[in-house]
Amino acid sequence: VLTDLTAGQRVVTVQKGPLYRTEGSHVTLWCKVSGYQGPAEQNFQWSIYLPSAPEREVQIVSTVDPSFPYAIYTQRVRGRGIFVERLQGDAVLLHITELQERDAGQYECHTPNTDERYFGSYSAKTNLSVIADTLSASMAPQALTLTEGDVVELTCEVSKNTAQHTHLSVGWYLLQGAGEHRPEEVLTLSKDFILKPGPSYEQRFLEGDVQMNKVGNTTYKLFLRGVKPSDQGQLYCEAAEWIEDPDEVWKDISRKQTERTSLAVVSQGRDLSVDIAAAEHSLSEGDTLQLNCMVGGQKSSSRHFKVIWLLNSMEVARVDPHGVLIWAEEYEERAKLGQLRAFKPSNTVYVLTIYEVGLKDKGAYQCSVSEMKTPGDLHSIQTNVSSGVQVNVKPVESHMNLSVSTSTPWVTVGDSLTLHCEVQGATGPVSVRWWHLPPQRPGHRELVATMDGDGALSLGSAYWDGGTRGSLRLEKKSPGTFTLVIPSTLGEDDGGQYRCEATQWSQGRNWTEKGEAAVTVSSMGLGLHATLRSRIPTVRYGQSFELVCQVNASYTLEEVPAAVRWLFQPRPPTGPFQELVQVSPSGTVTWGTAQPRFQGKVQLGKAESSFRLHIHNALPANEGTYQCEVEVWRRNILPLGQPAATTRSNAVGIKVVLPESKLQVATKDSSVEIASGNAAIECRIVFAQNNSQFAVTWYLLPPLADATPLQVVRASYSSVLEYGSEFSSPAQKSRFLSQRVSSNAFWLHILSANLEDQGRYYCVVEEWLWLVDGWYKLGEGTSGRTTLKFKLPEGKLHVEKTNHSISAREGEEVTLPCRLQGAHLPSTHLSATWFQVKSSRRGSPLLTLHHHGTMEYPQEHLAARLYLRRPSAGDFSLTLSSVERGDAGAYYCQLQEWHQQSEGDWALRASACSGYTQLTTIPPESTVLSRICSSPSLLNFILYFPLVLILLLALAVFSWYCRFRK
Repeated sequence: VLTDLTAGQRVVTVQKGPLYRTEGSHVTLWCKVSGYQGPAEQNFQWSIYLPSAPEREVQIVSTVDPSFPYAIYTQRVRGRGIFVERLQGDAVLLHITELQERDAGQYECHTPNTDERYFGSYSAKTNLSVIADTLSASMAPQALTLTEGDVVELTCEVSKNTAQHTHLSVGWYLLQGAGEHRPEEVLTLSKDFILKPGPSYEQRFLEGDVQMNKVGNTTYKLFLRGVKPSDQGQLYCEAAEWIEDPDEVWKDISRKQTERTSLAVVSQGRDLSVDIAAAEHSLSEGDTLQLNCMVGGQKSSSRHFKVIWLLNSMEVARVDPHGVLIWAEEYEERAKLGQLRAFKPSNTVYVLTIYEVGLKDKGAYQCSVSEMKTPGDLHSIQTNVSSGVQVNVKPVESHMNLSVSTSTPWVTVGDSLTLHCEVQGATGPVSVRWWHLPPQRPGHRELVATMDGDGALSLGSAYWDGGTRGSLRLEKKSPGTFTLVIPSTLGEDDGGQYRCEATQWSQGRNWTEKGEAAVTVSSMGLGLHATLRSRIPTVRYGQSFELVCQVNASYTLEEVPAAVRWLFQPRPPTGPFQELVQVSPSGTVTWGTAQPRFQGKVQLGKAESSFRLHIHNALPANEGTYQCEVEVWRRNILPLGQPAATTRSNAVGIKVVLPESKLQVATKDSSVEIASGNAAIECRIVFAQNNSQFAVTWYLLPPLADATPLQVVRASYSSVLEYGSEFSSPAQKSRFLSQRVSSNAFWLHILSANLEDQGRYYCVVEEWLWLVDGWYKLGEGTSGRTTLKFKLPEGKLHVEKTNHSISAREGEEVTLPCRLQGAHLPSTHLSATWFQVKSSRRGSPLLTLHHHGTMEYPQEHLAARLYLRRPSAGDFSLTLSSVERGDAGAYYCQLQEWHQQSEGDWALRASACSGYTQLTTIPPESTVLSRICSSPSLLNFILYFPLVLILLLALAVFSWYCRFRK
C-alpha cells in the first residue's frame, strides 16, 4: 500500500522560530491549518512550554473555550493583554500586547479534530525568546526662529546593545499644527542603509538641500538648507531596531522617539525693481543692438542676483551671482564668433550687446532678476521680470548663386570621386556643406564634410574612419570654388546624388543656396564561390572529423586579404546559424556564440584555395549543420574597411552516432487477475549498462481488437511524471502511479481498480547515458503485454448480447437498448453504466445509475440529453435526445449485481456487458442530398459502406471478450 502517495491530510503550520522580541513590545504569532475536513471555520488553542518545565504544557488562550487559560494567564486574557485575532476561517494571530520576560518559551498551536479520522498533524511549535530593549534615541530640545533661506542642522544620538544581529533605521519627521495632523516624513535612513525622502522633500533631496550624515557610531545629523515657511513645526527623530526572522522577513522589535525641536521661519521682504532700456529700437541687418538691465532695491550692491535675458519669453543668456555667463544653446555658436556679448559693469547694471543683428533677433526683450540668499543657493528668495522693450530689424538682400559638377560621373568600386561646388556673387564669408543622398534610402541624407567661413574642416560621422574610404579632402581651390575628393568608394551604395549647400553670412544674416550632381558607382564583381565538403558525414562518438571550405576564384587566397567565418546550427535546429569561429585576414581568431560546444576541440587551417576546420573527439553536441562564409578585400587598400566580396557555402550535415544500446526488456506476456482493490503491473529490465538511467512509459491497449495504445504515465530518468491525455484528470492521476521498486524493475500501481481498467498493459523503457556534456538517449525496448482481468464472485447475470445498428436524424430522439434477461435475486440491487466508443479509443462513461439509486454524469455537458426511463425493472435502455453529429459511434452498457453483506457494506456479486449498438447520425432531411453531393467524405462513406460492417465485426469480438471475462 503506497501510503506516502495519499493526499488530503491535516497540516498545522506556525510561524518559524526561533523568534527574538524585546520586553514590553507588542508581539504576534501566526498559525494556520490546511488539508482538514469539516467546517470552514476551525478552532485554535495556544499553549506554552516554559524553559523551567519544558515537558509541562501551560494553556494560554482558546478560540472556543473561555475556561481554557491557566490561572497565571486568566487575568491577561480577560483584559485583552493576550488575545487571538482570526484572519480567516483557518488562520489566526496570537497577540501579546506587552511582552514580559516570563513569556519566553516554546509556543504550541493546536487545532481540535473535525476530521472523520485522525490523519496528519494537529499542532505545531515555535520558540520565542524575550530580550532586553536596549534601543535609545535622544536629541536636545530647541526653539529655533530662522529667516527664509537659512540652514537647519539637528543632531540625533541613537544606540543599541543587543547581542543578536540587528539593523537600525533612523528617520526625521515634521509635526505641524496642534497634533491633529499625521507626522510628515522628512528623510529616513532605512535598515538597508538607503536614504529615502518624504514625498514633500523628494525634489529638495535630489537637489542636495536635504541631507543626513552619520558621524561616528551613534550620531546622525540632518541638514535642511534653504528653509521655507512650509518647514515650520516640530521636528523630531525616530529610531527603530530591526531583526531578521528565520522566514527571512525583517521585523521591527523596538521604536524610540526623541524630544521635539520647534522651528519658526520668517519670510524676507520683497523690494526688488527691474528696468530695461535699448539704445536703438529700430535697426537694419548688420547693425549693433545694446540693451541695459538696471536692478533697484535697498542695499542692492551687497545683495546677490541672477539675471536672465529673454527674447520673446525664450532665454538668450544668464549671469549667475558669481558673474559667470551662460549662453542658451542656440546662441553659443554666435557667441564663440564674437557676435554676442553680455557682461556686468556693476551689481545693479547688466548689459547685452548683439553685433550684426539679423531678422531672428527682432522681438520683445526682457530681463528677469532673481535674488539669492547666498551666491551658491539653488532657490531664489524673490524674482522680478521687467516690462518688454520692442526691437525691429529691417532685412538686407543677397545676390549669391551656386553650381555643382563632377569630373567622375561614372566610377567602379574602389575608385575615387571628385565633386566641385562653385559659388558666385557672395559679398561675405561663405561656409559649405556636402551631403550624400543614397538612392536606396529616399528622403535620407548623410553629412559628408563641412568647411566653415574661416576654412575649418569637419567630417560627417560616416566618414570619420579614414581607413574605409581613405583620407577625404575638402579644398577651397579659389575664393568661390570648393572641391570634395573621396579617395576610395566602398560599393554601389556610394552612388547617387551629392548636394552642396553654401551659406553666406553678412551683417548678422545668412543666405543659403544649394545644388546637386549625380554619381554612379558600379560593382567590380570578383566571381567568388565557396563549396563545403566532409569526407565522413557520419562519425562515431569520440571520433574526429574535418570540414574543407573550398574557395573558387580567379586568384588564390594568398593574393588578397581573406577571412573565413565558420557557422554551426545544432540538430534539431533551435534558431538561425550561430557563429563558431572567425579568422581575420591577419590571422586573428575570434570565437562566436557556438564556441562552448567545441571547447578545446577545434583546429583551424588554411591553404592556397581552401580553409579547414578539424574537430577532435566528436560529441553529440557537435552534431548539426555547418557552413563557411568567406570575405575578400581589394589589394593594397589599408586599412581594409568593408569587404569587396562575400560568399557563403552550401550546408553540410554531420551526424554523431551514440554508443550502441545494450538494453533488453522482458517481453513475455502475462496476466494479472484480481477480485477488487489495487493491482500492480511489472516491467522488468533483463540487461543494461551499469551507468545508465531509465525512463519508463506505461501504455494501455483497450479491449477492442484494433484499439490504439493509450499513454497512461511516463516517468523520466529524473523521475518527473507526465500523464497521457486520457489519464490527466486529478482522479486518474491519484490512481495510476509509476514506481521503481529495484534497479531493474518498475511497477505500475492501479489503486481502487475497476472494470474500466481492464485491458493489456505494457511499458516502453528508454536507456539514457551521461556523455560529458549532457544526457543522451541510447535506445529503447518494449515489454510483453500484461492482461488485467477481474475475478468476480460466482453469480450469473444475463444481458442481451445482440449487436444493433441504428440511424437517427440530427435533432431527433433515439433509444439504445439494454435489457436484463431473466430476474435477479430480490436481495440484490443492480447498477448500470453506459459507455460510448469512438474510433479505436477507450470507452468513455456517459452516465452511471448506482445500486443505491443515485445518478452520476461523468460528462456534465451531456447530462441534459441523457435519460434512463426504465419502463420495467430490467430495462436500462438509454434515451439520447436532440441527436448531434458528434453522437455517432458505438454504445454498450454494463450491469452489475450487488449484494448487501451488512449495514452499509455492499459487495459486487456479478457483472455483464451488453452487445454494441452502432449509432449513425443523418443530417436534417432538407440537406441530406446536398451534403452527400458536396461532401467527398459523405460520398466515400456510401461507396465504402462495407468498411462499416468490418467495424461491427470488431465490436462483436469485444462483446465476446466481455462474456469471456466473466
